[in-house]
Amino acid sequence: MKFKGIGNGYGGEIEVEVSINNRKIESIEILRHDETKVISDPAFENIPQNIIKKNSILVPNVSGCSMTSRGIREAIKNALIAAGEDAEKLNEQMIEAETLEKIASNYTVKLKDRAEFDVIIIGSGGAGLSAAISAASKGASVAVIEKSNTLGGNTLVSMGGINIPQNAAQLKKNIVDNTESFYEDIIIGGDTENKVEQVSILVENALDTYNWLKEYVGVEFKEDALIHFGGHKVPRATVFKGKYAIELITKLRTKALEIGVKIYSGVKTKELILENDRVIGVVSVQNENTISTFAKFGVILATGGFSGNIELRKKYAPNLDERYKTTNVSGITGDGHMMCESVGAAFMHMNYIQTFPISNPKTGELSHIGGSRFDGAILVNKDGKRFVEELDRRDIVSEGILNQKDGVAYLLWGQEIESVNNAIKNNLSELARLEKEKLFVKVNSLEEGADYFGIDKQTLLDTVNKYNKFVENKKDEEFNRRGILLPIKEAPFYFQTVAPAVHHTMGGVVINKYNQVLNAENNIISGLYACGEIVGGTHGTNRLGGNAITEVIVFGKRAGEHIVDFTNVF
Repeated sequence: MKFKGIGNGYGGEIEVEVSINNRKIESIEILRHDETKVISDPAFENIPQNIIKKNSILVPNVSGCSMTSRGIREAIKNALIAAGEDAEKLNEQMIEAETLEKIASNYTVKLKDRAEFDVIIIGSGGAGLSAAISAASKGASVAVIEKSNTLGGNTLVSMGGINIPQNAAQLKKNIVDNTESFYEDIIIGGDTENKVEQVSILVENALDTYNWLKEYVGVEFKEDALIHFGGHKVPRATVFKGKYAIELITKLRTKALEIGVKIYSGVKTKELILENDRVIGVVSVQNENTISTFAKFGVILATGGFSGNIELRKKYAPNLDERYKTTNVSGITGDGHMMCESVGAAFMHMNYIQTFPISNPKTGELSHIGGSRFDGAILVNKDGKRFVEELDRRDIVSEGILNQKDGVAYLLWGQEIESVNNAIKNNLSELARLEKEKLFVKVNSLEEGADYFGIDKQTLLDTVNKYNKFVENKKDEEFNRRGILLPIKEAPFYFQTVAPAVHHTMGGVVINKYNQVLNAENNIISGLYACGEIVGGTHGTNRLGGNAITEVIVFGKRAGEHIVDFTNVF
């Protein structure tokens, strides 16, 4: 007989149908879900088959997919209850399952001990996969090693915008932009502390790399969508098709596999192997087995930043302690930084750590609904007053919010902005989480929203009326807001509680223009390359929105090229 059950995953409801014969689970069919593709795939592959194998829901979560794993298990539990199984016992098993050690994906390819490749890349975000493709396209044998069971890292859950001067969407909208303007924004945004050589490489290669993504990798972009991130003179972030950067990571993975890259997930790299002062491989752990893997040309570290490592954060920025959540996916804990430290690498800008201003105050989740800020939503405090230019740099907006009562602010917009942005329609799973946590409300009047969050009602009305007059006059006389100004007059109105969360670490290893890691004496650490957020210097004190994806693709691609060509460089 077949029984249906529903559970709650990360993206909302998961519905399953369980076939049972003589109290034995014979099959499990996933009927519907709204989980994020790529991230949730290992859970859907593993949890049902493990439950069928054990004939029990007492199976562990898949590492990197805990909420989805939990939701699948809950749905199957409810189907079993509908079939007449003991609800109390099943609920106890649900709790007990959370204490089991998380498993690696069962379909992960096993990495053989002492395997040898031309190039080993640690990390499978945009930087790592770009490096893998560019190296493999030059004929190298390449292995990508990822400690999580899912690929993509922080790139996958970004807002999906990549800054490219003269991209197709800009040209379609007749927006004038160039590399000089892009360069200037990055330097000013980083308080002129940027490593200018890296900024020049970034801006000069952005357009060519964008074309490489489209023409060689096959990445598709929304035709006329642009994001105007804070700190940029003009909107220059073109947007990947679909949700977040799933399009980007999916196409990078597909191309990598197509040209022979070997990808090993669920493998945690612990240390670099040195021989005669040269990095020749890595030591990793897979399923509790220690593995040594060797690289003829060298190792590329694309391990991201250290936003999720509280101790490392406190070492360089003591105020960013346990009180702060992080927007990062789990596992972004500075592994590469620590490996580099062990081989004497030089670091720079480690104390520059960025918070993302529009995040979930309870979980730290970066708010995609909060993207309405880029299309006209305003920020107000408990007193009902604006206190910052909404499109200012992230560090300035974050600091502004932290200085308000309770360290939170309220993002406010009306239907005029929602009809342009579609923030609610496009992020229903996030909406459900915010509403459940009482961090979001949709109302028919500003007064209702003020009452819901305890905001000073009359001051809020005065603030919105004043702002609407600024919109009519096409000039924000209070904060000189950039971008297109839209009114907040038409109901329904949307209120969201927001707070900063640790988002990006600007500091990291020092590299040369060939992506080779340098030591404290400014000498090359032979065989060691780095790209992406693990590298310091590009952004100076502060990274502008949309520059992270540009950076990881540009420098990832270059790292893969240079590690193959290095014998011709010197």
